[in-house]
Amino acid sequence: MEELDLREKGGMRGGERQTSDRRLFMQFLGFGGATNIEALKEQLRDERIASTLYIDLNDAYGVGLVTWSEDPNFFACHLRAALGRGAFAELKSKPEFTMLGRTYALGHEPNLQEWLLDTPRRRMTDAEFPWGVWYPLRRKGEFGLLPAEEQRAILSEHGRIGHSFGETGLALDVRLACFGLDQNDNDFVIGLIGKELFPLSACVQAMRKTRQTSSYIEKMGPFFVGRAVYQSIVS
Repeated sequence: MEELDLREKGGMRGGERQTSDRRLFMQFLGFGGATNIEALKEQLRDERIASTLYIDLNDAYGVGLVTWSEDPNFFACHLRAALGRGAFAELKSKPEFTMLGRTYALGHEPNLQEWLLDTPRRRMTDAEFPWGVWYPLRRKGEFGLLPAEEQRAILSEHGRIGHSFGETGLALDVRLACFGLDQNDNDFVIGLIGKELFPLSACVQAMRKTRQTSSYIEKMGPFFVGRAVYQSIVS
């Protein structure tokens, strides 16, 4: 039996294919009943939790928290304990917004480690990009049955729109795979990050016209829309 190779694989570098067993796990949690934002920020600082805290535009007392770590035990142990005490213990959980995923490679990344580990952290902690739109999505099963060449063409159309927004600094993304990690059996978690809110909405609108979204996406959302009020410098 052929041994499974679960490493992430990037583009060629120095004549060799880049590979890595490292990846970043990221979790989004939603809460209600937040009446003291400063206390939440102070607790995140004191607990030294690598994180971004958003205020929820659709809930005057809502917040969203994004945390990340290479070690999944962080979420089960340190983060779980931290959220059970102090200011966070007073909040009401919104499980419909819970999203957990992992960074992944598509096979052509010029710098694999930067893509898997550094880029998501940098985007989440860049004070010039405080706006965020976060949502999960699930593809239809039929997509996986398409020939590889047709899949690439569909994804390329989608990717060109993303690159056009990203290269101009209008919308950056954090893309996570969540197969087997999501409570609603979603495939991916998407975080759109921007200096302003409108381009993030425009990016989602433009994506709706692609073949992937119009024909092969079974479900998207719920959508969390927020503005960062705390961005950790803890790696």
